[in-house]
Amino acid sequence: MKGAGLRRGLVMLCCAALVAGCATAPPGRSDNICLIFAEKADWFDDAARAERRWDIPIPVLMAIMYQESSFQAKAKPPRLKLFGVIPWKRPSTAYGYAQVKNETWDDYVEAEGGLFSDRDDFRDAIDFMAWYNRASVKELGLKPNDAYSLYLAYHDGRGGFRRGTWRSKGWLIETAKKVQTRANRYDTQLRGCRKSLESPWWWPF
Repeated sequence: MKGAGLRRGLVMLCCAALVAGCATAPPGRSDNICLIFAEKADWFDDAARAERRWDIPIPVLMAIMYQESSFQAKAKPPRLKLFGVIPWKRPSTAYGYAQVKNETWDDYVEAEGGLFSDRDDFRDAIDFMAWYNRASVKELGLKPNDAYSLYLAYHDGRGGFRRGTWRSKGWLIETAKKVQTRANRYDTQLRGCRKSLESPWWWPF
């Protein structure tokens, strides 16, 4: 009996680990926002909450998140190479879905996020992105649906955006264009499936 109980316990432990792994795995089809939300049952509600709270459109948030982490919960910048061969330290402390640096995340947690917010939690990460982009809208006079400019400000910081540091970075400008193109595509797709994703008016959450 003890052996059978041990086997059952191991099976349950393996199942729990498998479920946890699936929960953090990136979506299978990142090119279609409707399929993303169909696969990740809670993500739409989390994104819609961030949109309501900070007035930044879901397609903009999701396009920037895709560019930053490809929806990988524990994403980190690749390590630098010492002498071009030996793996070395990472270029920054950026981490998680939103690729947030330690100090910027600490600012968010102190201002809005709460003590138990995590960068590898989708709900917290997308709320951070909406919070940060709302500040860019207010401080820089950007439009909430201007994914191109919002991404530049997200990547180079609002101070860098003001100074125009991005103007000498051709690769960054091209990347920002891709973010805008993806946001436009996500917006078109979401218009076709949003009603089916929204909870009924009587739903308590």
